[in-house]
Amino acid sequence: MDYEYAPLRLPSNVDRLTAAAQLAIQAEFSGWELARVQLFRDGTRQVMLRRKVGTTGQPGISI
Repeated sequence: MDYEYAPLRLPSNVDRLTAAAQLAIQAEFSGWELARVQLFRDGTRQVMLRRKVGTTGQPGISI
């Protein structure tokens, strides 16, 4: 399966709840899923989002 990746850096002033809400919106409306989160000592987070590449249409739906 091929994926495209989108790195995202969240500043230290973004709390965990706000970050989770932002990521949930991206997942729901843009098809991204969380691949990895890395928390640094300064409080910033490096988030890696991914989604499948090359999917045409949705399975189970005929047009």
